[in-house]
Amino acid sequence: MTSGQPSASISWRAEFQYLLKVSRPGFWLTAVWFYLLPLAQVRLLDSGRFWLGIVYTSFGLGFILYGWNDLVDAETDRFNPRKDSFLFGARGTPAQLARLPWQIAVVQAPFLAVFVWLEGPRMLAWMAALVLATFLYNTWPPPGLKGRPPFELLNQLGYLLVFVLSSWLNQVPELPWPTFVFGALFAMHSHLFGEIMDVGPDRAAGRRTTAALLGVRRAKFLLVGFLAVESALVLHWFKNPVIGGGLAVAAGWFLLDALVLWREQNYTTAQMKFFFLAWNAAALASMVWIWRTAALSVLR
Repeated sequence: MTSGQPSASISWRAEFQYLLKVSRPGFWLTAVWFYLLPLAQVRLLDSGRFWLGIVYTSFGLGFILYGWNDLVDAETDRFNPRKDSFLFGARGTPAQLARLPWQIAVVQAPFLAVFVWLEGPRMLAWMAALVLATFLYNTWPPPGLKGRPPFELLNQLGYLLVFVLSSWLNQVPELPWPTFVFGALFAMHSHLFGEIMDVGPDRAAGRRTTAALLGVRRAKFLLVGFLAVESALVLHWFKNPVIGGGLAVAAGWFLLDALVLWREQNYTTAQMKFFFLAWNAAALASMVWIWRTAALSVLR
């Protein structure tokens, strides 16, 4: 009996770590950043609805989005050195992947039940839209939109559902349309940057993405275009030189990267970790300021 306890403890801990990696904690702050945008200048720290949304948009949402992706990308992930980390996601064993579909359902069910109890049947429509967007990206039409560039970028519009969830759950008005446009462009450029980092493993697995199709350098030029449009949108509609200027600086950096620095070369794993940690630090540092100033929520 005693001899079996350490093994069971280790197995439980390993499974817990795997499930946490499935939800990709390295992406949590981006989702929470989106979740907070409709809540600018609204005091909700004592609200159970607010914290329910925080937990869902970090762990719960990540678990369905990235868990489903892990199921269909198991072959690609074998070539990806970034996998099997809390920052970039899990690399499941065949046994773990076999259990993952019902685990995704078990994680989603209690959140959906509480959402419907709080906000009524429209939350069923919200979850159906989330499942549909995830299904289209990963599964249908085969091999899913993720293998049909540039539709895999357009599919990132599904992240705008976070805005809707936040507004409904916390009973606040919807964001103005320029914020939705900004969110759509931001989600697409973030996904494109991930493709640029994954272009080596994707090509090794025969996966078609916008970055693999264009090549690393031209994909970086497209990334520069996204950032430049986002910068112009923020400066025009929100009159915010801090965020608009920051996006312009980022566009300039990636232009320099494409022309002079890495160009067609792949980033190293250490460099990719640095980029993601830097973004998470910036997201965390900007949350309170954006909430206080309503920098991306109120038109100027």
